[in-house]
Parts: sequence; structure tokens; C-alpha cells
Amino acid sequence: MKKLQLITAISALLISTELMAQTTLIKNVNGYTVSGESLQQFSAILFSNDTIIKVYQTDATADVTPDMLIIDGEGKTMLPGLIDAHGHVLGYGHSLLQVDLAGTTSEADAVERTITYTKNNKALSWVLGRGWNQVQWANNTYPSAKSLDEAFPDKPVWLRRVDGHAGWANSKAMALAGITSASKSPAGGEIIKDKNGQLTGIFIDNAMDLITTSIAQPSAEEDKIALTRAMQSLASMGLTSVHDAGINQNNMNLYKELASENNMTIRINGMLYLPSPNWQQQLAQGPYKTSDEMFIFNSVKIQADGALGSRGASLISDYSDHAGHKGLLLHDNDTLQHYINFAMNAGFQVNTHAIGDNANKLILDLYQQGITKSKTKLLRHRIEHAQVLRLADIPRFSALNVIASMQTTHATSDKNMAVTRLGEQRIIGAYAWRKLLDSNVIIAAGSDFPVESPNPFYGLHAAITRQDHNNSPDGGWYADQKMTPIEALRSFTIDAAYSGHQDKIIGSLEAGKKADFILLSDDLFTMPASNIWQSQVLQTWVAGKKVYSLSDESKVN
Repeated sequence: MKKLQLITAISALLISTELMAQTTLIKNVNGYTVSGESLQQFSAILFSNDTIIKVYQTDATADVTPDMLIIDGEGKTMLPGLIDAHGHVLGYGHSLLQVDLAGTTSEADAVERTITYTKNNKALSWVLGRGWNQVQWANNTYPSAKSLDEAFPDKPVWLRRVDGHAGWANSKAMALAGITSASKSPAGGEIIKDKNGQLTGIFIDNAMDLITTSIAQPSAEEDKIALTRAMQSLASMGLTSVHDAGINQNNMNLYKELASENNMTIRINGMLYLPSPNWQQQLAQGPYKTSDEMFIFNSVKIQADGALGSRGASLISDYSDHAGHKGLLLHDNDTLQHYINFAMNAGFQVNTHAIGDNANKLILDLYQQGITKSKTKLLRHRIEHAQVLRLADIPRFSALNVIASMQTTHATSDKNMAVTRLGEQRIIGAYAWRKLLDSNVIIAAGSDFPVESPNPFYGLHAAITRQDHNNSPDGGWYADQKMTPIEALRSFTIDAAYSGHQDKIIGSLEAGKKADFILLSDDLFTMPASNIWQSQVLQTWVAGKKVYSLSDESKVN
């Protein structure tokens, strides 16, 4: 009894000490946070500056002081700030400044949308865009330069596929890049030509560099604007932290600059892309974080293969719909091992993009060798996507302490083509969330924006239902691989934080952690699962500051 009284007294002293600083109490909330394997509910949260002091399961009245800011949550649902464990912030920011081709229904539709965009942006020297997906078009075939040439005979056009692993160029763009029908595909890429050997305008993976090297790169100031706009947009969707999957030293410097100016709307955990300029020298300097932990750098990003939709994912056996083709590895084994070993030995977490079963097996093999030599099992190395797995490789994740960084909306986006690409047997190990979770593998959820929408409620909906927004297919696509609502929330909160070595400061709402949280109108755990993707974020708070409010946005509009 005396021990309990002592603990209570110490707790009260800590609270009274914290209250000397500016404090805020948000009461009357329908709060949820994940603790261990269970879901905990709470009714109020008290924080000072950027740190949580106390989370209340019952009445918070006893701790109220006259100088405290008290906010009535009006019964709204409060969740920990959601974390996207795999996105591309700069790419998303620039996509907000380019033609958006997501959701186009045909090649003609994509061209028409590009024409409309160009009419409103006449000063552009190049027309850039992203988001088309031929798999969602009725003809299910790649578009051609011809359709772009008719609309843009004199202006270069370059439109990236939704996954970023293929691009569509017009003849003007190809001419500026010096590409002709005699040009040969580079290693790790493909220039697609027709049966007569003529250019179609489609470039796969490394072949895209042939076009992009001709495009003037954005200035540092333009990149800074794109990062700022992206973070503001992400905050409006309920994201308080993002793992930026593949930045270079210039991007890193921009984040540091924004942090020094107190202009980081959300937290960014950056992965240095290997190879990028001066990457060895950057790793030699060791991990980095700002004093307020709004920007952190402790990992690298490597890319092993391409994407399934463009048949660039590296498979062990031929694609079921393309005999003789197994996809692409973007580096040879020795190069991959060099990148992995160098980063591990420098004390960095290694996060490698692997989609096909061959790429995933190879990376697990190389990780196993690298981890043994560097003794870095505790660094929580990751495989980004882990999309198509041999069943025998699934237990290897937990055995090696490797995290599966997966994007749940990829399953609902790919369901119309995945079986065609993989066949009835390989699909059993694809998008296999339940098999991984049952093997004690930690899944860190993300979206891979701008490949998919960054809206985390789309991801939560996909994880729980395995359905698209039209509730298709009935019961869910390979429904036995669904996550429970608690598992889905974990994957976007504490497990995502764990995957970035930030679980001590974010990912759940508890005393001592950062005050990162969101308020919603709906209750994630009582609303119909089919409606989760429509959830509306009312407010987003990062480090104890309100960075987004729907009501403020409504006033502006």
C-alpha cells in the first residue's frame, strides 16, 4: 500500500512540475491507442509543449490548473498520428505541381487530361505527369507516342506510370534525348519497340533515365516548395510522420533547412538512396536527427527490382502472361552485397525494395550474409514491399529480425492483374499479410505515394477488408489474408514507428511520448468497415501543435 502511495505521489509531483510549462488538456475524446497487443481507450490527454504528460482513462478534472489551455474534444475520436512507412515526399510534392493521371480510364482520357493541364500551364518547357495505369484501361495495353504526338507535336511530354517504373514519351521528348529506333536498352531497363523495331514511346525502369537526363532538374527552391506543399497535404490526411523512401544529400539538406526554420509540418524519417552522389561520405558521418526529432536519418534505401505491373519485378519463373520473361534485377549480386554490407557496417538500417519472389529471396540471402558479418540483427533491416514471396521465405523475416514494409492498397489496386502475372500458385505467397503476421513478422504499413494515394484511411480500409472502394470483390480478395482492425492500426502507428527506430517517441499515445495525434468524426472500431476509406480528418497535431484543421480549411475555401 505504501509503495502504491509513493508511486502516486511521484506521479503527482511529475505532473505538477510539467504544469509549470504551457500545458494543454484535450478532454471529452473517444480515444484509442495500441499498447502491446491490446487496444486501450481513453477520454483525455494532457501535454506540455511537444510531450504527453498523461493520458486519462477517467476524469481529468483533478489536474486542471487556471493557466491550462482546455479544449473540448466534443466526443470526437482521437488516434495516434498515423505513420506512412514508405512514401516519396518530394515526388509527391512535384506531382501536386504536375498533371495527375491517376484514375484515367483510357489512353485517350490520359491525353485529354494532359491537354487540359497544359492549357492552364502554358509556360512549361516540358509537360510532366504521373499516374497512368494501363492495367486499369479496357484495352490493357501500353499507350503510344503516336497519341501524344497528335496533341503535342512540338512540346516534349514525359508521363510516368503510377508505380514510377515505366514512362511514356512523345517523339519530341525522344528526339531531344537522342533516342532512335537503333538505340539499345540499357542494363536493368527496356526500350519497348513494336514488331517493326520502331519506338513505341514506352521506357521501363533504367531505360527511363535516357529521357529524364534531358529534363532540366527543379531548382533547390522549387524542391523546397514541393516538400513544403507535400507535408501540408499529408498532414491534412492524418499523417504525422512519413518514412521518405529514397532521398539524396540535397534533399537531406533541404529537410535540415526546413527544420531549422521550424517549417517541418510533419516528421520525416529519411532513407538515403544508394547509390546517390557522395553516399559513402554521407554514411561515414553516421546517423543524424534534429534536436526536435522532426527529421531523422538512420537508414538507406536500395532497389533490387522493378514493379509487377510493368513486369519489371524479378521472378524465379516466367511471368504467367509473358513466356520467357522473368523481370529485371537492377543491380548484380556483388553490387547489391556491396551496398548492403557498406551500410550495415556503417551502422545504418538497410531497407531494400524487392517485389518479385526472386528479388525477395535474393535480398533475404544477402541480408543473412550481411547481418552475420556485421552483427546488425538489432538494426531492424527491412524489405520494402515484400510483395511476392515464396512460402518458404516467409519465416525467414522473423528469423532475421527483418521487417516487412508493405503497402496494403497495392493489393486492392493490383488484384485485377496480379493473378494474371503470377498464376494461381505464386499468388498464394503474394500480399500475404496474414501469413507474415502469423509468422511473427512485423508489418510496417505505408502507401508508396505517389504510386498510390497517401490517404492512410485507404490503407486501413484495404488492410481490414481486402476490398476496393466499390466493396469488390465480395468478402475480400483472398480474404484469409485480412488484418484485424487492431493489427491494421498497429501497422500504421506503433509498428511503423518501430520500423524507423522511433517507437520510444511516437506510434502510441502515452506519457513521455510526443504529442502527435489526430481527431476524426468517425470511430474506426465501430463504423462499418466498408466506410473506413471515407473517414474525415478534423484536426492533425504534431509535436503539440495543431498543423491542420478541417474547419480552418473550410473558411479559406
